Amino acid sequence: MTSCSHKTLVLLPGQKKRLRCRHCHLLIKAEELGKNHCPECFEVRGEKRYDFEEVNAPVTDVPRYRCENCGAIIG
Repeated sequence: MTSCSHKTLVLLPGQKKRLRCRHCHLLIKAEELGKNHCPECFEVRGEKRYDFEEVNAPVTDVPRYRCENCGAIIG
């Protein structure tokens, strides 16, 4: 058990849709990728791969917070 009273909390943003490369398994935010190829496959192998699968993040209505003092996730 921690002795922190969690008085300084920061609201964590909700999770965005993520995509996973079917070749190297890189996870990347959909808006970060856009219509581009997998940056990991291109950097490592020089191949432009566009084959991604959508990864479903758990959807919750409960907001999550992080304590600035100890780093605990609350929610």
